[in-house]
Amino acid sequence: MSELTPEILLRAYGMGIFPMSEHRDDPEIFWVDPRMRGVFPLDGFHLSRSLRRRIRRGGYAVTLDGDFAGVVDGCADRAETWINDTIRDLYQALHHRGAAHSLEIWMDDLLVGGVYGVTLGSAFFGESMFSRRTDASKLALAYLVTHLSRCGFTLFDTQFTTPHLLSLGAVEITRDDYHAQLEQALRQRADIYSEALPSAAEVLQRNTQTS
Repeated sequence: MSELTPEILLRAYGMGIFPMSEHRDDPEIFWVDPRMRGVFPLDGFHLSRSLRRRIRRGGYAVTLDGDFAGVVDGCADRAETWINDTIRDLYQALHHRGAAHSLEIWMDDLLVGGVYGVTLGSAFFGESMFSRRTDASKLALAYLVTHLSRCGFTLFDTQFTTPHLLSLGAVEITRDDYHAQLEQALRQRADIYSEALPSAAEVLQRNTQTS
C-alpha cells in the first residue's frame, strides 16, 4: 500500500480506525475498527502493591521521546508482530511531525521498556509497548497515564484489551461509545509537552491502589 501517507494515517485515526499487518514480512496493510474497544480511563490506572513498591524502589529513569525508533523496534522485536517496514516508516514520519511519541524506561543506561502512540486533539492512540526487564512496561504505562492526564488528554485508546491491560485498569467499551468519546476528544487540544514528566511521588499519588 505505497499510497499510504502520514496524512492519510492521521485522518484514519480521526475516523477511529488504525492500520495493521499480518506479520513483519507481509507488505500488505489492513484497517481495523474493533467492535469492542479498549481504553484506559485516565483517572483509573491500577497500581498493585508490588508495582507501588517497584516505583518507590527507583533505579530507573523515564524519558519522553528519548528514543522513539528504539521503542518501535523494541515493540517489533518479538516472534510475531504486526509492525512491518511500511508501518515502522509511517510512525517515524509521524514522530518527526510531532504527531507520534514514545515514553521510555531506562535502567543502567539501557532502554528496557517503553510505549509509543499517536496524538490527535486530546486523544492518545496507544500502539504498542515492550519490556526487557520485569515491570518495565507497567512502569511506562503508569508514568504515561499520569502524564497524559496532567497534559489535558481525555482519551487513551489501547485498541484492544488483554488480561495484562485489564489488570492495570483498562476497560472495554462498544464501538459506538468509543466513537462518541473520540469525537469529543478531537474537539479539544492537548499538548504532550505542556507539562514535565511526573515524579514517582505524583504517579503514586494520582493512581488507584489495588491489592
